[in-house]
Amino acid sequence: MMYVWFIVGVVLTLLGASWLVDGASGIAKRYNVSEFVIGVCIVGIGTSMPELTVSMLGSIRGSAGIAIGNVTGSNMFNTLLILGITALINPIQFTKANLRTDMHLNTLSSLVLLSFAYLPIAFRAGESLMISRLEGIIFLLLFIGYLILTFRTAGKTVEEEVSSKPKPLWLLILMVLGGIAALVFGGQLFVEKGCEIARALKVSETVIAITLMACGTSLPELVTCVVAAVKKRNQLALGNILGSNVSNILLILGCSSAIRPLAVDPVNLEGFVFLLITAVLLYLSAFLPKRNTLTWYKGIFFILLYAAYIYYSVIA
Repeated sequence: MMYVWFIVGVVLTLLGASWLVDGASGIAKRYNVSEFVIGVCIVGIGTSMPELTVSMLGSIRGSAGIAIGNVTGSNMFNTLLILGITALINPIQFTKANLRTDMHLNTLSSLVLLSFAYLPIAFRAGESLMISRLEGIIFLLLFIGYLILTFRTAGKTVEEEVSSKPKPLWLLILMVLGGIAALVFGGQLFVEKGCEIARALKVSETVIAITLMACGTSLPELVTCVVAAVKKRNQLALGNILGSNVSNILLILGCSSAIRPLAVDPVNLEGFVFLLITAVLLYLSAFLPKRNTLTWYKGIFFILLYAAYIYYSVIA
């Protein structure tokens, strides 16, 4: 029966992603707000709700490995695999705003996370590596600042599409809310039943957090980006990933560590280093051949890097 519910979770996630992309794009056009901002603030945060639920439950239950591993694994999945697949479907064009602000914030959040994990070495000699409650609160304050900055620096849409009669606002809002609900419920169902399957196969908690939980909670981002790419809404896809990455670190780890300090083990510390390297690689990819574009061959490179990361983290 758990396999049936597993499939139901996947189907709900697919439907939710389609509703969310259509509704968010409609709202963006109606209010002349850039699709990137909608991707960050509605889609990015909305699709991060499964990660928030899993990490907060892990923190409440005293399982820092799940709380942290879910976030690091999800961000690696987001940047390398999801953007890689998205670029294969439809190359992603980086805007000046992406390069000037959004990519920097994505990198900065990973740098702050790594720095906070190392603080005990510099200022609290003898203590184990951890993310404290105070650092969690700082994360949450930074997240509020991130949202304010995103809105203040956002440009207006310049693309006006000729379309049939626009959908009414109440329907667009209903599509967004229904899409988020389906994504959250479907993603949770996917993770819950997926974990049951993993435990039945006697897979360790670390492997579950880095692979199954991370990939399962990132399924909404994956499906949303694929749908957005097919519909040629690549700024929505990019905003979804960057918004989700920053939300995962500042909002999710902020909430989780504010509930209970999170001990950082060597595996998670390596994950923080990988996150920073990945964020830098994403930024540099905009300046490699085919400037300002994440092309299909760069996408393949990202996918291969993700496979190497999984091999190193789980198998090696």
